[in-house]
Amino acid sequence: MNRSHNNGELRTSDIGKQVILVGWVARKRNLGGLVFIDLRDRYGITQIVCRSELDSITTGIRNEYILQVEGQVAPRESMNPNLKTGEIEVIASAIQIINVSETPPMIIADETDALEDLRMKYRYLDLRRPIMQQKLIERHKIVRSVRNYLEERDFVEVETPILTRQTPEGARDYLVPSRVNEGKFYALPQSPQLFKQLLMVSGLERYYQIARCFRDEDLRSDRQPDFTQIDIETSFFSEEDIYSLVEGLFATILKDVKDINLSLPFPRYSYHEVMNRFGSDKPDTRFGYELADVSNLLCHNSFPLIADAITKEGSVKAIHLPGKAKELSRKELDTLNELAKKHRTKGLFFARFFGQDEWEGSFTKYLSDADKTGLMEQFQLVPNDLLIFVADPIWERVCNALGAIRLVLGKKYESSSFTGYDFLWVVDFPLFEHDPEMNTYSSTHHPFTRPYDEDLPLLDTNPALVRAHHYDLVLNGSELGSGSLRIYDQQVQRKVFEIIGLSQEEIEHKFGFFINAFRYGTPPHGGVAFGLDRIAMILTNSESIRDVIAFPKNASAVCPLTEAPSNIDDKLLAELHISLRNQK
Repeated sequence: MNRSHNNGELRTSDIGKQVILVGWVARKRNLGGLVFIDLRDRYGITQIVCRSELDSITTGIRNEYILQVEGQVAPRESMNPNLKTGEIEVIASAIQIINVSETPPMIIADETDALEDLRMKYRYLDLRRPIMQQKLIERHKIVRSVRNYLEERDFVEVETPILTRQTPEGARDYLVPSRVNEGKFYALPQSPQLFKQLLMVSGLERYYQIARCFRDEDLRSDRQPDFTQIDIETSFFSEEDIYSLVEGLFATILKDVKDINLSLPFPRYSYHEVMNRFGSDKPDTRFGYELADVSNLLCHNSFPLIADAITKEGSVKAIHLPGKAKELSRKELDTLNELAKKHRTKGLFFARFFGQDEWEGSFTKYLSDADKTGLMEQFQLVPNDLLIFVADPIWERVCNALGAIRLVLGKKYESSSFTGYDFLWVVDFPLFEHDPEMNTYSSTHHPFTRPYDEDLPLLDTNPALVRAHHYDLVLNGSELGSGSLRIYDQQVQRKVFEIIGLSQEEIEHKFGFFINAFRYGTPPHGGVAFGLDRIAMILTNSESIRDVIAFPKNASAVCPLTEAPSNIDDKLLAELHISLRNQK
């Protein structure tokens, strides 16, 4: 089983050497008198040339057989610039079949014919594809870069429990029944949030962990039920210290993994600014089509959607698309209208501008001369421009709906802008989300986020206006992670719990152990956590987070390889004190 070189190593400087290679047969071609075999391992591909004296063994070789090849390195007659070893080949003198393979159910190459569920069912074959191996290797490089960077700055890696108690953190928990404590359950952690803060109470000061996290939530292309988080917590760090630490971390990752130099510091936007300009709290700023507020301009307009929004102190916003008046078809506008409705608005309306008195669209008959003049001046309209509007009594709905439309339009018309790495911070989030219909509050981030000191009086008078020391890092329109400075004052913490509707009994039941720790000298602290899988997905240009996870679940949270989740034997269920209702 010895080998002298790997299959991505040989170059023209090795011509004339006797070598021993091992690997899988990626492709075999019989050209009559000569058989060519592409031998593949993790490191690359080497072309093997087999002359007629080896026909007795090459006749039986198939794709995915494992071979050991002995031979001499020679210059390749027809070079392949797409391979690192494309200038050489190995003239085989001996071949040994180490193991055989059935015909694979999928093409094992960068381009494959297999659908995702088949790839996941035969994941061990899918991972032989060089493109998939490279994704996992880049993910490994990201982790290595993170560890090196943080350890150089005196951070300590600490593992926190996987089996813990259930606490409300936003998503549903995965629960694990206890065999030895009848009727009781552990919860798998949605994040190490409470433990990392307790480590700060412990005086550790600088903690990090490549942490496994679990959330029982509906899946998308960038979500998995079990995922990995880069978790960081610090004591005696200011918010500026954390920004600097994180920016240095990602500059190091991009340099180590992609050999790209990032420009620092990253831009910062307030929550209200990104919502108003981009319609998203995780904006992609690589292209234009920014939202513009026209509420004041159209405040006397009688179009029902506008009038309703203005009367109820809502918002009217628009996107300007220069030169696109004739490019968006009615069908495309109908699709965008349905997208707006998914964000709980009553849909969009539009205006095509062809000249001073030439307007066309779903509401243009309601436009007064003053409205038309105002729109022309605000957007500097020229003939063939298009305006798309959304109006609603709730500001956030307008922003979210038009932000989703903006992203679709950006991908359609500005696809050339979707390159590079666009990092930015979103800061100054509200501490609470207010439900005006129920008159209730919930935490925007989590209930341990520290409010601005100058906003503390508003906790008693108008909690909706309280700002949080909460910051999100965004890359190319994806949220990489969130963080905050934490509450370390017992009274403020209890006040926040009360505002989100927790009684004293609930506070003690759900967070008693955590609150008790704050009685013993809690330092000012703060942290941040980033989705490792999402970082790897973006840096490897993957379409789905599943491509950078070795053994992922599908969109139904099922593992096609192991068929998990599976039925459990009645005997084991009985040991866990569990009985199933309506079992089929």
